Amino acid sequence: MARLKITQSKSYIGSKQNHRDTLRTLGLRRLNDSVTRDDSPQVRGMVHSVRHLVTVEEVD
Repeated sequence: MARLKITQSKSYIGSKQNHRDTLRTLGLRRLNDSVTRDDSPQVRGMVHSVRHLVTVEEVD
């Protein structure tokens, strides 16, 4: 199963509350913080909603 490495590349200051909540749900707490998650439709949807704040890479 593919995995995604999600890195917060921009600050959430000034963003909407639901974007902040999505970052927290993904496990991102601060700038340049990274997490690895399984590639699933739920994770893809969360990443899509905060795509302007994160970068995503596929990891094997």
